[in-house]
Amino acid sequence: MLPEVIPMQEPDEPATSERTLLSSGRYVNFGPFRIDQQRQEVTRDGARLKLQGKVYQVLLTLLEKPGEVVTREELRIRLWPADTHVNYDANVNTTVNKLRHALGDSSGRPLYIETIPRKGYCLLVRPEVSDKSPFSLFAKSEPSADSAQASPRSSHGPAFSKSDVWIVVGVIGLILAGMLLGAGITRLWISEMGPMARYPLAIIFSRASAAAFF
Repeated sequence: MLPEVIPMQEPDEPATSERTLLSSGRYVNFGPFRIDQQRQEVTRDGARLKLQGKVYQVLLTLLEKPGEVVTREELRIRLWPADTHVNYDANVNTTVNKLRHALGDSSGRPLYIETIPRKGYCLLVRPEVSDKSPFSLFAKSEPSADSAQASPRSSHGPAFSKSDVWIVVGVIGLILAGMLLGAGITRLWISEMGPMARYPLAIIFSRASAAAFF
């Protein structure tokens, strides 16, 4: 998904676009990038980018004026004190190229930083500033009063409702009734089969005694 491209404001136009107030929040988001201003860290999809101090300052300068031309003179004032003796043009070019390389951008087909010939540079995306941490989605929510009162009960074991108790009692009652019914049937069967078992034994003994006598 391509970042939102905003039109560049001409230098002679009044500053009608809303400048990004980076001080209004800790985090700055643009495209797949996220800046933690407190830690001075830049990440892309969670992976940290290694930006040197001046490269990081160029990025912040561009983020403060999205869609507007940031002149090379502005970058020079931001990056080097007035009494510093360096080749400003060459160092500005080098620093901006390092930033482009870190962002995976190019001057030929820019996605984030466009070169404005003989003027400066322009940020092509509009950043968003917020105080919301990327880990806030995984943070545990504060327990409510009801859940706080219920937590001691849950720590001692699962809670059962009255309907669950009656179901358990009913199941136990059915099991006991089945056991008693089975015991009664067994006793009745034994009491009825006992006399029938004695008659064959008496017949056998009487026949054996008669054979011995004759």
